Amino acid sequence: MLDVVVVGAGPNGLTAAVELARRGFSTAVFEARDTVGGGARTEELTLPGFRHDPCSAAHPLAVNSPAFRALPLDRYGLRWLHPELPMAHPFPDGTAAVLARSVAETAASFGPRDAGAYRRLVEPFLPHWDTLARDFMSLPLTALPRDPVTLARFGLAGLPPSTWLTRRFRDERAKTLFAGLVAHVMAPLGGFATGAIGLVFALAAHARGWPLARGGSQAISDALAGYLQDLGGAVHTDYEVKRLDDLPPARAYVFDTSPTALARIAGLGHYYDSFRYGPGVFKIDYALDGPVPWTAEEPRVAGTVQIGADSAEIGTALRAASREGRAPDRPFLITVQPTVVDPTRAPAGKHVFWAYGHVPAGWDGDLTDAVERQLERYAPGFRDRVLARATAGPAQLAARNANYVGGDIASGAVSGLQILLRPKLTLFPYHTPHPAVFICSSATPPGPGVHGMSGHNAAKAVWRRLRQT
Repeated sequence: MLDVVVVGAGPNGLTAAVELARRGFSTAVFEARDTVGGGARTEELTLPGFRHDPCSAAHPLAVNSPAFRALPLDRYGLRWLHPELPMAHPFPDGTAAVLARSVAETAASFGPRDAGAYRRLVEPFLPHWDTLARDFMSLPLTALPRDPVTLARFGLAGLPPSTWLTRRFRDERAKTLFAGLVAHVMAPLGGFATGAIGLVFALAAHARGWPLARGGSQAISDALAGYLQDLGGAVHTDYEVKRLDDLPPARAYVFDTSPTALARIAGLGHYYDSFRYGPGVFKIDYALDGPVPWTAEEPRVAGTVQIGADSAEIGTALRAASREGRAPDRPFLITVQPTVVDPTRAPAGKHVFWAYGHVPAGWDGDLTDAVERQLERYAPGFRDRVLARATAGPAQLAARNANYVGGDIASGAVSGLQILLRPKLTLFPYHTPHPAVFICSSATPPGPGVHGMSGHNAAKAVWRRLRQT
C-alpha cells in the first residue's frame, strides 16, 4: 500500500507529491495526459520549431512562491529569464504605463499627479514582502501568520473593491494599469478583495519580476517531476482515473482536479454543487515573422502586455463576459511575448506570441477578429506578421485541461467570498467528507496561478492526517 496517491500532474499536484515525498511518504502521481504539466505545459501548436505555452507563460507568482523557492528546482533545469520590463500597458495615444522592477520607474510612468500615491501604496509592504507572501498564500488556517500586523494592514488596503483603492489615483493611466492587474484573474473590478489581487501582482513585480521559464512553462513541471522521482516518487502518465477503484490502495488520495471531477470520482454526491465556475477565455497562439510592431516603445521590451484603453473599457469587457453572457466588442487582452527574452522558443528571427480575452463560460463563437482589431489599435501591421495561429475557445481549453470547466482557466469564479474561501465556506478547504480524500487544485486557496501553494497547503493537511492515523 502506498502512503499517498496524487491524481493530476499540474503544478499543484506535483508540489503536493514532492512535499509528501520529502517527508518520507511513498507517493505516486497519476496523470490523464501523456505529459505532466496541467496549466504549465509547452507544445508546438502552430508550426515546427515554434514552442508555445497553451496556458500560463509569465510567472510572477511562481518566482515569488514560498513553496517553489524552498525546492531545488534549478538543479532540475528551471531557469528564470527576466525581460527588461515585467509588464507594459499601452494607450491609444501611443504612450504606455509600465510595471517595472523599480517602484520609482513604475510611478513615473503614471505621471506626476499619481506617482506619490503609488509609492505610498506599495512601498510600506515591500520590505515585508516574503513574509507577507507566505502569510497571504497560506490562508486560511494552514499556518499562523508570521507578521500579523503587516497582513492586517494589507487586508485593510486590499479587501475593499479595487475601484475603492484606485480612488487614490487622479489620472486614468494608473487606474487602467491597476484594473488590468485585477482582470488577470477575471475578477469583477468592484468585487470583494479585488484590491488585494492587484496589489499582489504589483508587489510581486517589484520584488522579483514577472519572469518566463527558459524553454517554456513545461520546464517548471518537468523540474518538479524530476525532483519527485529523485525522492523516490513515481509519475504515471496516460492514466485516466474515473473512480477511486482505478487507483492502487493508499492511505490518502490527493486530487489536483476540479471539484466537479473530484465529486464524481470519489462519490461525494452533491458536496461541491455550490461551487461556482467563472467566465471562460478565448486564446490565440501566434507564430510571427517578426516582433509585434507596438507603437509605444515600452511594450517592445516587456514580457507581458495588457490591452485595454481605460478602466471603463476593461470593466465593460469583464461585465460582458461574466454577467451579460456575451463576448465583448473590445475585449481586454492579456498578451505574452516569450521571445522578447527567450529566442530558443522560435526559429532565428521569428517570434511566438499569445493573447487571450474573456468570454462567457462555454461560449462557442470565434473572437479572433475582435482580438486582432484590438491588437491593431496598439500595434498597426500586426496581422502582416502572422505566419500561423492556433485558436482555442472554452471547449478546446477544457479538452486540453479538464480543470478548465467551461473554459475557466481560474478553476472557479474569483468573486465574493469564493476569492478567499474556496471550494467551500470552510476553514479546512483541502479536506473532503471522505477522510482519506483531499483536494489540492487551484479551486482551493490561494487560488489560480502557477505557484504550487495550493498543493503545498494541501500536503500539510495530508501529513497531519497521516500522522494522526
